Amino acid sequence: MRGILDRFEGDKAVILLQDTKEEYIVNKSELPAGSKINTVFDLEKNRTTYKIKRINVSNTEGAAQQSSDLMATLRAKSRGSKFKK
Repeated sequence: MRGILDRFEGDKAVILLQDTKEEYIVNKSELPAGSKINTVFDLEKNRTTYKIKRINVSNTEGAAQQSSDLMATLRAKSRGSKFKK
């Protein structure tokens, strides 16, 4: 199973599970070294919880590129704030 590091909330990290579309919350200290937002993990399910096996390097690079492409597309479509005058 794969998950992607979505965000940090205090000392917790929120991982979005790709297969089940659920959030998995862990302590930051449980993350592998080098983990940052958009990092893709290979996970193993243990009955009621998950264990991070490793960082999936190839998918992490792809996720970062997809995120960058999406932001560029959104910026290109942006016409400025509708709240500013």
